[in-house]
Order: sequence, then structure tokens, then C-alpha cells
Amino acid sequence: MATAKSAKFDIKSYKGFKAITLLCLFVLYAPLLVVTIYSFNASASLTVWEGVSLRWYADVFTGPESEKFKLAARNSFVIAIVAATVSTTIATLAATGMVRGGKFKLRTVSFGLISLPLMVPEIVSAVAILIFFNSIGFDRGIMTILLAHIAFCIPFAYLPISARMQGIEDSYEQAAMDLYATKKQAFTKILIPLMMPGIISGFLLAFIVSLDDFIITNFVKGAGVETLPTAIFGAVKQGIKPNIMAISTMLLGVSVVMVTISYFVSKSDNTK
Repeated sequence: MATAKSAKFDIKSYKGFKAITLLCLFVLYAPLLVVTIYSFNASASLTVWEGVSLRWYADVFTGPESEKFKLAARNSFVIAIVAATVSTTIATLAATGMVRGGKFKLRTVSFGLISLPLMVPEIVSAVAILIFFNSIGFDRGIMTILLAHIAFCIPFAYLPISARMQGIEDSYEQAAMDLYATKKQAFTKILIPLMMPGIISGFLLAFIVSLDDFIITNFVKGAGVETLPTAIFGAVKQGIKPNIMAISTMLLGVSVVMVTISYFVSKSDNTK
């Protein structure tokens, strides 16, 4: 009795797939393209095109609002670097316990707690963190932003690190211990180097999430403390200016570069 060969599922074969894909890409990226193009407009008007110019990029660094944006950018990058470093360290330890720790009670619950910030709406997390800081009498400022970002970035760093560790067989560590390496040496000299692409990818992902965050930052920041997203929001409330488009384009460029590096690093394989 002949058996029919099962056809492979190919979503691209469905009618209208290409048109829907192009529509989705247009809706997602057309506004970003408009902002990028008009950041090079020589005119101060958002509706009149007077040619290509870098005057608004120069205005970001030398204009009347330059000091405000420089301070906000400095805060954003310092917070993002520290938050990404701490959250990546915690995520690495958590992934080691979850993946290499074997079966233990509340393992599923632990994974759910780590993933919770990804599933809960960010506005809910922001309100919860704000209430927590107010309830313990913690003055809002740079430190509250940093602590909130560390908590929020842990699952973003955890996912690529955990995925990388799951793809590494424990035979590497066992072989090292067979050659009289201690568990600590097997972890630091064997497992960590093999995990490095996932760790770097997790760090970059956490960095960009912290750098671009607005909702949580806006809730927990103190008076007079600004990051780049909150400074942009404050400036937009007074009217959209071309220099805001220039800042947004530069921030978008940093995000694209970081995400691209994270993607290629996560695809690298040094276990061969």
C-alpha cells in the first residue's frame, strides 16, 4: 500500500502572504524612516523640505538644549551599562542553576518568576515598582532607576544565556573533572568560555532594553533626573523639533547596531 508523502508546510505558499508581510513591514518601519529622513532636513519646518543638512545633529551637541541632552545621554548610558552588567551576572547564575542544577522543587515556579516581567504589561511593573519604593521610603533618583532596570532586564539577559547553555552538553565539564579539574574550574574554564556568545548576547540585549526604556523610568525617576527617552518625551510635549528627530535617529542607530551584534554573536558557535 503506497503511502502519500506529506508535503512540507510552507507559509509563503499561502495566498496574500507577501502582501500582508509588506504591509506589516510598512506599518512598523515607515514612521522610523520618516523620522530618519526629516532629521536631515535643512528646514526648521516639519512639512517643508529645504535640502539635506546636518544642522540638527550639530544642534544636538552645540545648541541651547545640548547640555540637557548630554546629561540625559550620560545618565542613560551609565544606567544601561551597570544594569546590563548586573542583570547579566544574575541571569548567568540563574541559568546555571536552572539548566545545570537538575530537577528540584519549585523549578517551574522559579522559571515563571524569571519570565514574569516579559509577560506582565510594563505599565503594571512600573506601578508595582513605584509602590514598592514608596512603601519602603526609598527616595527616587538614579538609584531607583538602576534597581528597576536591573530587575526588568534579568529575563532579557536570561533567555539567550539559557538557550546557549542548553545547547552545551555537560560532557565537556565531566571530561574536565575526569582530568582532575574541580567543579569551579570546570565552570570557569570550560563552561563560561563556551557560554560566552550567549552571555555577550544577553548583555547587549539587556543594555538596549535599559537604554530605550521609558515607561518604568518615567515612573521611578526623581525630580530633575532625566534619561534620554524621558528627555525626548519632555521636549516633544513642547512641540516636535527637528533636533528631536536627530536624537531619535541616533538612538535608533545605537539600538540597531546593538541588536545586530547580539544576533550575530548568538549565532556563533565555539563548541566545535
